[in-house]
Amino acid sequence: MRRVRFASVLIALPLAVALLAGCGRNARADLPFMGESFDSDDTYSRIYEVPPAQACGSARLALLGQGYAVGKASDDAVEATKNFQPEDEVHTQLSVRVSCVSRGNDRTLLFVSALLDRYVLRKSSNSASVGVGGIGSLSLPVGSREDSLVRTASSTVQDRGFYRRFFERVGYYVPAPSPRDRTPSDEEMRREDPPPADLKAADTELPSAATPLPR
Repeated sequence: MRRVRFASVLIALPLAVALLAGCGRNARADLPFMGESFDSDDTYSRIYEVPPAQACGSARLALLGQGYAVGKASDDAVEATKNFQPEDEVHTQLSVRVSCVSRGNDRTLLFVSALLDRYVLRKSSNSASVGVGGIGSLSLPVGSREDSLVRTASSTVQDRGFYRRFFERVGYYVPAPSPRDRTPSDEEMRREDPPPADLKAADTELPSAATPLPR
């Protein structure tokens, strides 16, 4: 009987080890950051042909126009939040962070990332202890109740459409370059400065020596 049990343990032990190893591999494979490749991608960035202060100012206007509450606004960064309530006891908050980095020659590389926080409303009733002779103390519920929001999830928004619409709205507020600041094209320069006429055709014909001078 002992030999049968010992043999069963020997057979079950490798299976348990293999199962645990498989679970460990799956757990590592399911880690979200394991899929980060850091390839060149424009999901979270765009280049605008304006200085950083103007780019961040345009981002601020784009967020204000969509109902965001701007908590920070400077020449190189903007932070704003917007609250949603998809269900009665569920609240979500979207936080947008913008960074404006100079690329030289009045060009700005604008980065943006959005963080979505999910909160659930938790209700708790207050109780009071009342002393009763011969029995001790009893906890009795009272009429007051406290409600609090508890954060249950937090994740970075990865929807390409969200960021594409944001960049398009920023581009709507980006000021167009003035004619004084714009570099004219080669064709415009040729139209403004036409080539000089032929010098031979412009020369005044002088009388030849054989032609008699008038008296």
